[in-house]
Amino acid sequence: MQCPRITTPRLVLRPWRQADLAPFAALNADPNVMEFFPGCLGAAESDALALRIVEHFAAHGFGLWAVEVAGGTPFIGFVSLSVPRYETPFTPCVEIGWRLAASHWGRGYASEAARGALAGGFDHLGLAEIVSFTTEANARSRRVMERLGMRRDPADDFDHPLLAADHPLRRHVLYRLSKSAWKKRNRAAMAALDQRIELVDAPPLQLPGDHA
Repeated sequence: MQCPRITTPRLVLRPWRQADLAPFAALNADPNVMEFFPGCLGAAESDALALRIVEHFAAHGFGLWAVEVAGGTPFIGFVSLSVPRYETPFTPCVEIGWRLAASHWGRGYASEAARGALAGGFDHLGLAEIVSFTTEANARSRRVMERLGMRRDPADDFDHPLLAADHPLRRHVLYRLSKSAWKKRNRAAMAALDQRIELVDAPPLQLPGDHA
């Protein structure tokens, strides 16, 4: 299987490797990272998520890229273009998201990785629109969305269908970005990133207990 590999000035967005599973599990078990998710994940749940990530790439040709610091830390989290598996008023759609280890917050990595993913989505994949959403209280992620040029219409806000009616994180805000708005705002950066997008082979992942 092949998938796009995207290089930005400081980061590499790449296929997943076997060695990513342990730091990914640590990230998903960190209460600070998972503050605005329903809960932390155990190691088996994290490994199962990694397998779904690989399956998403196989089905769609894009997905959740592992993010590494070029010449530095080999895995700091992920940035994603993904197709939600549930129905909302704005689906079907492609969503951009990110999840980075807390030790790498505050360095602009989320914004940089997301810009690379947006360039890949709009130019390489030809998407017309990309959305992003999070719970109302997640100010950090909302600031990243706004720095990317994404815009929110309060009329688009919604209750997440996978969360119970009384769940404190159920209310979500939706941000949108069209290809035309992205080009207008990021034309120069987009052209530079286009030259750093290439298709590469994705190595298979073997989860614990999987000896196939």
